[in-house]
Amino acid sequence: MSITLPASELGWSDPLPVPATMRAMLFRRFGPPDVLEQATVDTPRPGPGEVLVQVAAVGIGRLLDLTARAGNHPYATIEPPHILGADHAGTIAALGEGVDSVQVGDRVAVLPGVACGTCAYCADGREEVCDALTVIGTHHPGAYAQYCAVPARNVHKVPDGIPAAMAASLALLGTVAANQMAQAGLRPGQWVLVQGASSALGSTTAAYAQHLGAKIISTSRSAQKRAAMAAAAADLVLDTNAPDFVERVREATGGRGVDIAVDNLGDPAVWDATIDSLARGGTVVTSGAFLGGQVKINLRRVYSDCHRIIGVRTGNPAAVAELWTQVEKGFRAVVDTTFPIARAADAHRYMEDDNSLGRVALTLRPEDWDA
Repeated sequence: MSITLPASELGWSDPLPVPATMRAMLFRRFGPPDVLEQATVDTPRPGPGEVLVQVAAVGIGRLLDLTARAGNHPYATIEPPHILGADHAGTIAALGEGVDSVQVGDRVAVLPGVACGTCAYCADGREEVCDALTVIGTHHPGAYAQYCAVPARNVHKVPDGIPAAMAASLALLGTVAANQMAQAGLRPGQWVLVQGASSALGSTTAAYAQHLGAKIISTSRSAQKRAAMAAAAADLVLDTNAPDFVERVREATGGRGVDIAVDNLGDPAVWDATIDSLARGGTVVTSGAFLGGQVKINLRRVYSDCHRIIGVRTGNPAAVAELWTQVEKGFRAVVDTTFPIARAADAHRYMEDDNSLGRVALTLRPEDWDA
């Protein structure tokens, strides 16, 4: 017999009357985690085509949160005071003009990439390629706040029984993972190598590919994290820096190599190991370059081995739909831990200390502001 938990026990709150002002966690200057502070700010109002989300949980990202807070964001100019918070989940509290896709009280997850919706890429369903793409929490006020105004097309209804922190962890990372595997053409039974699989995105990608029937090789430089990934049933767990790394991959795959490799790190040594582990006709997918970005590519090898190298910036409508279809079928992201919003600085420090295995999220129930 299945038991359905009340929404409150899953971290969701019923919509409250929208106040004129709200509590937010922001920073007024760049710096270490301690620059995060609580403040009272005006509550945003949803414009045409927008909805107001009463935030229940928000994920923390290294680029979108830690790097931005420190003042080192490589892709965007941020002017303090600023409210962080990209991928989040919450309850619809108000509707802007013309919105009929959701109702007040619906529980939703929010994809943070805001596309123009009118360019040729958007018309083709490839919103991640949109030249005008902006990001909630980077170019717009984010979800480290009681309320966040977002485009209605960016929200997706969350199935019953999904905790708010899980929904926030799925909102972006799950969609990117779905887009990665769709672009790479994953088929059940194929071998997928995920470099840096202890990260939030890496762990989600590995779990998603395994959910779809792939055989997974997960990597981490941390022995403790490798042990945790092995316990989570990865088919093979390796240290990328090990001298026999490629040999171990080839041995596991019957000498062929992996069909798909996901390398979001951009470290030259890791990249070389990734390419050396790839089967003929294989595909490398990258959704970041967190350890560098400048790597060497042997084009003779690319064409002779029929390799593909694909950049996946974020999700798109098809990936969103596919993700939540798979969630209905049992897929879940890897959530490491949660912190109440009042302890946002502690959460940032926890991530900077490289303690996490999977997603770290903030919870924003009313009591979480005073925790």
